[in-house]
Amino acid sequence: MAVPMNVTERIERKKADYQRYDFTRVENDALKTFFDLAQEFDGIEDFYRLCVAIPASFFDLDARLYITDPKLNALSLMATTEDEADALHAPAPSHIRPNDSPYYSEQDSLVLTIRGKKLSIDKLPFHIEEDVIGLLEVFPVKSRDIHTELFFEKYANRIGFRMHNKFLVERNAEHLRFIRSLVADIEHNIIVPNMVYKLFLRRLRAKVMMNKEIERMLAERLAGLKFDKEGMEEVVKELSDVNSGLSGDLENIEKHYRNMSLFIETLFRKSHFDQGRLTLRTKPCNMKKDVVQPQLERYIEQFQRAGIMIDDRLSGIPEEEVITVVDVGLIAQVYANLFSNALKYTDEVDIFGGKKKYMAYGHEVMKDFFGPGRDGIKYNVFSSGPHILPQERERLFQEEFRGSNASDRPGTGHGLAFIKNAVEIHGGVAGYEPTDYGNNFYFILPR
Repeated sequence: MAVPMNVTERIERKKADYQRYDFTRVENDALKTFFDLAQEFDGIEDFYRLCVAIPASFFDLDARLYITDPKLNALSLMATTEDEADALHAPAPSHIRPNDSPYYSEQDSLVLTIRGKKLSIDKLPFHIEEDVIGLLEVFPVKSRDIHTELFFEKYANRIGFRMHNKFLVERNAEHLRFIRSLVADIEHNIIVPNMVYKLFLRRLRAKVMMNKEIERMLAERLAGLKFDKEGMEEVVKELSDVNSGLSGDLENIEKHYRNMSLFIETLFRKSHFDQGRLTLRTKPCNMKKDVVQPQLERYIEQFQRAGIMIDDRLSGIPEEEVITVVDVGLIAQVYANLFSNALKYTDEVDIFGGKKKYMAYGHEVMKDFFGPGRDGIKYNVFSSGPHILPQERERLFQEEFRGSNASDRPGTGHGLAFIKNAVEIHGGVAGYEPTDYGNNFYFILPR
């Protein structure tokens, strides 16, 4: 296959550039070493360290690398050759700023702007101004000559291209992890609960068959003109019972449909897939009426069959209406996961004069939890039973972790990880605490 003319011309221009650069053997070795090791190191932290280590190893210069921190959307110190580990992630000082060309600071340092690839800047996992993704500072630079500036400018360019690629790889990997997590959310909160439709359909089929039987009995009586009052009253009672059951099943199906529709809309949002993370659609809501009660109604019969008492007086204040701004679909799934766990893990304890199983839910105000004048609201779901082992508590909200008490119970270890993620993107925190008679799982949202 013939080499396209544009490729050949680009090669020739690059050859001419290198002749013009006239880099020394040490400078060329530095660039080659960086190129080789940048491919070898997979982790971004090691790559950051490599960027500052090259000037130190080849030119006996200290270096600092400032990169746009996606959490702060500002330049932060990510690597340095100095013994200042506690300074990492600190904001860039005032003399460090992007510039069209290399410049010297009053501290005898050469500052170089690190730029990404313009054509794919919008694909980076964070917002940046123009194409600037970072800055490299090397020091002390005593000889302020054009050649030194040119070399480090080209070195900064190579850092930018490599870093841009690593950011894209990391974004894609994060996107895949999110998709896997979202699939688990869909299985946990949609596919498995959706199996209850089979039960509803069986009940409906049985009642429809009963109505057909009643229809047949009425047809026989009408055909024979037998208007036996007692017999007719019995048929009417049967019909009334069946219709009452049909109404109940219809109400259950409608509730389940509304819940599944909410979860489907929440989990299949286009913005989740576009951004590779859960995204919010918030609105004011009554937490008890709009979020808690619909989820509790889904599990109420299962709690009753399992002999689990529900006491809404034992875990904060349930009566007061709390209006808060949340993504209803996501917080509803938080409660669905908490109630599902309570159903699986609630055990008997000695309380109220005998052995009982019970769960409780409610909320309480946490004064100044998020700082002065910034109260939080703590939402609790308590279940009776032995405490979770101390050595397992820190890992409860990690993906796929299951405690030693879960070995004989169904589950994937995903529910609590979902809760942590959903709560944190609301600016809140999720946690666990052992309490009298059992375990309390909670989340705290800004008031």
